[in-house]
Amino acid sequence: MTDHTFDLAVVGSGVIGLAHAALAAERGLRVVVLERTDRPVGASIRNFGHVGITTQDGEGLEYALAGRAHWLRFAERAGFWIRPAGTMIVARADDEWSLLERFADMRGDAVELLSPARVQGHATIADPRLVGAAFCGNDLRINSPEAIPALVAHLAATGVEFRFQTNVTGVATGIVQTSRGDVHADRIVVATGHDLDVLFPELAEQDGFTRCLLHMLETDAPEGSHFDPVILTGTAVTRYDGLSQLPEAQSIRERMANDAPELIEAHVNIKMSQRPNGRLVIGDTHAYAQTHEPFKDEALDLLLLREFEQLLGAPLTVRRRWHGEYATAAADDFYVREPHPGVFIACVTNGTGMSTGMGFAESVLNRF
Repeated sequence: MTDHTFDLAVVGSGVIGLAHAALAAERGLRVVVLERTDRPVGASIRNFGHVGITTQDGEGLEYALAGRAHWLRFAERAGFWIRPAGTMIVARADDEWSLLERFADMRGDAVELLSPARVQGHATIADPRLVGAAFCGNDLRINSPEAIPALVAHLAATGVEFRFQTNVTGVATGIVQTSRGDVHADRIVVATGHDLDVLFPELAEQDGFTRCLLHMLETDAPEGSHFDPVILTGTAVTRYDGLSQLPEAQSIRERMANDAPELIEAHVNIKMSQRPNGRLVIGDTHAYAQTHEPFKDEALDLLLLREFEQLLGAPLTVRRRWHGEYATAAADDFYVREPHPGVFIACVTNGTGMSTGMGFAESVLNRF
């Protein structure tokens, strides 16, 4: 490998790294992306493909709104599947409906309340407890296992250099040390997510970085069903700032703790998205540790299947199972540090990288 000088070197080819590379290349910068595997295989291809905008809040909402146009633009250029299909938050209890009413008042035209009959026009929800839903029409849906490789191919074809199977061993001002030689760059962005502790263990320890492990499944859809938007349920109050801070959220948490403590214990978020081939991506559980056991607990998958079979009113056939993983931190949700002049660590630590990552990357680049 020859030694080149770049305007920007990006460490990591997940969605945060690719967002920095794509937006920097648009600005005319010469960019190299360094990745230890031979293709992106991490959290960015293991998720729901949900660009969830409306349920964000504060800084996250700003980033999600800014990133929406970037996703649409790059989907057109790279040719990957994207749909402005929205998000539907299903209420199956009175306190959940009260929360959605307040949420709709707060978000205005971005949220439309739906009766049970109108819910069926968007998705086949068979749970008899259905009270209604909130439809967030501004949100997007993509197919992550297709979209991330397509974005890589597009960026490579338009001048971004990718060096896969290249392990980064050290970073300092102007230089990235790798297993294939040194790379020089005027600016460096480290976007390694939960693996921050590999390069900057002191910072990771100081700021409370851990790894969040998810159980996720892909199943066949019930015959004759359809699911246009991404589906959320009342458990979303535990995951999204736009919902979790509303007064009604506490009632939902208390009811869940009383009626279904196993959902609280496993930090379950009942969420679903349909792939273009018709299969359903369902999940997810959350567990937090520095290092996780490698074994998948079947009880957690059975818990997810129980919940979704109730929601959809049909048994589900599992086709694939996997672990997702992302960074969490006691520090900022949108983590930026400059450990050396010109070296920026950039990480989304609340699990919303697909939704907020494009706008977040733009804000980091604006620091240069």
